[in-house]
Amino acid sequence: MLLATDGNFYGTTFNGGSTGCPAGCGTLFKITPAGALTTLYRFCAQTGCLDGDNPNTGLIQSSDGNFYGATSGGGANGNGSIFKITPEGTLTTLYSFCLQTQCADGEFPSAVVLATDGNFYGTSGGGGAYGSGTVYELTLEGTLTTLYSFCAQTNCPDGAVPQGMIQARDGNFYGTTESGGNPTCGTELADGVPTPFSCGTVFRITPAGALTTLHAFQSATVDGYGAQGSLLQAANGVLYGTTSQGGPDGDGTVFSLSSQ
Repeated sequence: MLLATDGNFYGTTFNGGSTGCPAGCGTLFKITPAGALTTLYRFCAQTGCLDGDNPNTGLIQSSDGNFYGATSGGGANGNGSIFKITPEGTLTTLYSFCLQTQCADGEFPSAVVLATDGNFYGTSGGGGAYGSGTVYELTLEGTLTTLYSFCAQTNCPDGAVPQGMIQARDGNFYGTTESGGNPTCGTELADGVPTPFSCGTVFRITPAGALTTLHAFQSATVDGYGAQGSLLQAANGVLYGTTSQGGPDGDGTVFSLSSQ
């Protein structure tokens, strides 16, 4: 949840709310420190879920007092959206993904970051020039620019299926990808045949779109795979994050990494 400037908490639910989705299309809510909850918005309130459905991240608050977030589905093209909502519950869709042919602008967005330049930055888990996700910039007015399309190289050494990003103190953005990187990080059975798979990466990208792979996870049984969520930068500048699987016991890892 987000602690807003009015002293209340704001957040999202992935399911529940409107019945246009099998388990409900998700909601936006406000809750006071004393525990009084108000549902501000129920997604898929518009025909065809033009307003989006199933928000899969939290909210951020801008200096204008409004909240911004992403839905994993719905929107004008059914592939997710970025929205603005007022504290009173009035929702505006800023951008619907897969607007371009073959979803070159991305699809299935993750959390957005309000950067120091006043624009939003974020990732999409699919779409882009190579179908493996993007990093994008979005203005407050809803103009989207694709900064990077993942899997630009053979076997995706630059990563694929990006997760959320943060803006670090150096002004650059840092994030993880769920796959790509080392193509032989681990092995799984596919139709009874041992088949290698990739374990993901940690990356840095400038506001202009220059991407650097800081780490490619090397061994499913050592440093893990399937990074999830956003990174955290500690006071000493070190980045911290988690993987959902792998490690010595196979159930995920917590890792630290220098941002240099």
